[in-house]
Amino acid sequence: MVENVTVGWQVGADVTDWQLTVESRARRVRADLAALPPAPATEVARKAAEVSLEIVDAALRSADNKWWRSGASWWSGWHIERAWRALHEAEIYLAAADPDLPSRLPGLRARVRMYLEEGDPRRRAIEQADPDRATVVDAMRAAFDASDDAHAAARALRNKLIVISLALFVLNTALGLVGLLKPGLVPTCMPPNPAVPQLLCPTGARAATGWDVWMVQLFGALGATISVVLLLIRRRPDLSPYVLIGYQALVKILLGAALSVVGLLALGAGLVSGIVYVGSQAALLLWAVLFGYAQQVGTRLLDNYADRLMDEVRPLPDRVTVVASKR
Repeated sequence: MVENVTVGWQVGADVTDWQLTVESRARRVRADLAALPPAPATEVARKAAEVSLEIVDAALRSADNKWWRSGASWWSGWHIERAWRALHEAEIYLAAADPDLPSRLPGLRARVRMYLEEGDPRRRAIEQADPDRATVVDAMRAAFDASDDAHAAARALRNKLIVISLALFVLNTALGLVGLLKPGLVPTCMPPNPAVPQLLCPTGARAATGWDVWMVQLFGALGATISVVLLLIRRRPDLSPYVLIGYQALVKILLGAALSVVGLLALGAGLVSGIVYVGSQAALLLWAVLFGYAQQVGTRLLDNYADRLMDEVRPLPDRVTVVASKR
């Protein structure tokens, strides 16, 4: 019966990684469905799987030439999550109809271990020597639901990062324009003191200029970029359709630019007088870099949350190995 396999959606030249993964797994499900022997007991599950695969094809074809529709789809992520959920349903129906289910149990157990905690009763049930079909299907559905919910959480976090980035961009631009139009209104110059008897400004001028705020933001972004490099070094590769690291980096850089301005305002106000000494333009810009890097204190919490979330979305193979070795 393998010759009756329906090809389904055809891969194009401009597809993304998640589309290739979903299409490949959908083909496998179609091939396995076609190889099933005809039996009235499995016909309902087979038809349900075929309906789910049609939904997968429709979601993969959902790209539209109209930019506002594709933009709305990208923001909501409905086509990605609909494709994954439908594919998971097809795989569950295949397991329900497969007469050779016992031989597939090692692979199904490995996938369940990815998403269900060790103490979950459904995971413990499927780990038994000879679980029944209903137990396997229930464990698969719970594991896939956890994966799909993690996809939705990753998309929600991505959208929040985009909104935060836009807000920080507007704030930094507004500060820069205010400093450009009314030099000195945002006081980033250090007032005279006994050690430095003249005004000390970021641009090196003896008076406030329109480029002081921009200079401070530039060096603050430089300090934040250093923390971005560290983020890239320690981040493991992931296979999620939602890639967060670029948006995390953007938030860090924009927040570093804003914090550098706030930090120099604190220096100019004398809040740390007697502790911090600024005696030259180089020292002033160095403090801007340090204040920009200081955003890492807050955004490290965001990085840790994003790491945990991405591990839940698409666990790497070594997670399965580690979990299995504990048993």
